[in-house]
Amino acid sequence: MHVEFITEEPSAVEALQNLLPRMLPAGASFAIRSFRDKDELLGRLPSRLRGYVHWLSADWHIVVLVDRDNDDCQELKARLDVIAADAGLLPKARAMGDRFHVLNRIAIEELEAWFFGDVEALRAAYPAVPETLAERASYRDPDAIRGGTWEALARVLGYSRATFPKIAVARAVSAHMDPERNRSRSFQVFRSGIADLVAGDA
Repeated sequence: MHVEFITEEPSAVEALQNLLPRMLPAGASFAIRSFRDKDELLGRLPSRLRGYVHWLSADWHIVVLVDRDNDDCQELKARLDVIAADAGLLPKARAMGDRFHVLNRIAIEELEAWFFGDVEALRAAYPAVPETLAERASYRDPDAIRGGTWEALARVLGYSRATFPKIAVARAVSAHMDPERNRSRSFQVFRSGIADLVAGDA
């Protein structure tokens, strides 16, 4: 089995490089394709998926991962599903139990929410992070952090907006993440989607 991952930024590439070996079965291969930003991904995704149609084999799958940012989650997800269907690929949301080609998933509101979802991993990478961080009202629900998730993480780690090293932080934190203990609901939806994808090839 091979899985092509399409994402919007280099920090997601770093996180996925560490996480996917823990989420995919032994022997599965994967590749990660990233863009400069979300706008470029959404603009180029239709042609990219149409290209896959011509050489996608039976044991290949595609996963598209984007941040919600300020978009409406359902509208963004529906847009991704339409793009996949228009390209001739069956998205999971339309599979009705059949084997699907494309898994569209959204990090809410940003990838950094997934890092807040695993405080143990945060502390392993950055020991100064308080052990009680997950108990604080502002961080109890990783997907509901206000004012920008990466900005919040920058503050917790002691960086300014200008100096926050998103790629290095993604690499460091994801190296310690345990997919099963993550408290971010959007991460668990991503994880369950990967599990469904894998089960389809079992």
